Amino acid sequence: MAKTKIEKIAMLEEEIKQRENQRKKLIQEQKAQDRKDRTKRLCRRMGLFESLLPDTIPLSEDLFKTFLEKTVITDHSRRILDDLMKQNTTNAETESSTEKTAHDNATAAPPNVRTTAQANTAPIDKTTETAQDLAKGGNGNRGNGAGKTG
Repeated sequence: MAKTKIEKIAMLEEEIKQRENQRKKLIQEQKAQDRKDRTKRLCRRMGLFESLLPDTIPLSEDLFKTFLEKTVITDHSRRILDDLMKQNTTNAETESSTEKTAHDNATAAPPNVRTTAQANTAPIDKTTETAQDLAKGGNGNRGNGAGKTG
């Protein structure tokens, strides 16, 4: 049954409304997840802070703020943080390029493709042998000359 242009327009407008509602729902879900992640991060970090400096627990909010201002907000602390940020940026760039390389390697099909059963047999046996070697006190380096001597 052929639909008129007016009916098609109405269907498209309804689809647009549905898509916009889906978009709003996803945005709300993302914001909720961001809040949960932030709360988790704050709890973990303050838990670590309190475990390292338990004497700060009974301090009032004002005294705790003063403590932070006098100890953390200094030039020395700023330099340490800047160095850590540089390391973090370098690590993130390295991980990003490693992930891209791994993704590229995973998506490239090798010319000699084996079946799933063939591909899984060798690694499972190798893993089992390596775990057994380690349990016996071996170092898991088989056949590469890096094992025990004597």
